[in-house]
Amino acid sequence: MNVNPDPELKARIQKLIAEPIVVVDYDPNWPELFIQEKQHLQSLLPKTLYKRIEHFGSTAVPGLMAKPVIDILVEVTDLERVKSEIVPLLEALDYDYFWRPTHGDDGPPWYAWFIKRDPKNQTRTHHIHMVEKEFKSHWDRLHFRDYLIQHPHLAQEYAELKQTLALTPNSDRVKYTQGKTQFIKKVTQQALSEL
Repeated sequence: MNVNPDPELKARIQKLIAEPIVVVDYDPNWPELFIQEKQHLQSLLPKTLYKRIEHFGSTAVPGLMAKPVIDILVEVTDLERVKSEIVPLLEALDYDYFWRPTHGDDGPPWYAWFIKRDPKNQTRTHHIHMVEKEFKSHWDRLHFRDYLIQHPHLAQEYAELKQTLALTPNSDRVKYTQGKTQFIKKVTQQALSEL
């Protein structure tokens, strides 16, 4: 399904892409920031709408450098209910919302993505990905996380790659993400082969 975003949405996406990429040393407070947001989401989401809430991404790997944004993966039972019930609720709390493709610019499956920001300086603090159980590529990210935890030398290699990408002149978030893709795929395939 090819969706041509309206001009306002295009402008919002361009603004997101242009936000600076900052990779920092591991912060031991990140697990607690995840727990706090998990509890906040549990207090808001209807019990029938979600199954599990997971911390993933680099901030979930002890010792790993990362962008200081907590990535959260929420298994939901019905994305249409998320759009009708949760989007208005979280937007009222100043979360940014995007109906986002999983692959490429317009490739299905689509999912609900929220950005929480620091109210003082508007920097991103959390990315919340709400997906259904069938979104295998999202759930495989937990295997990637666990494999990096089990193999610190790979976590170090990943940290070095991210630093290089973040410091590349004229780098943007799309290029940064694309630059990590091959490494993530390779490590995820290795993790899955050892299950």
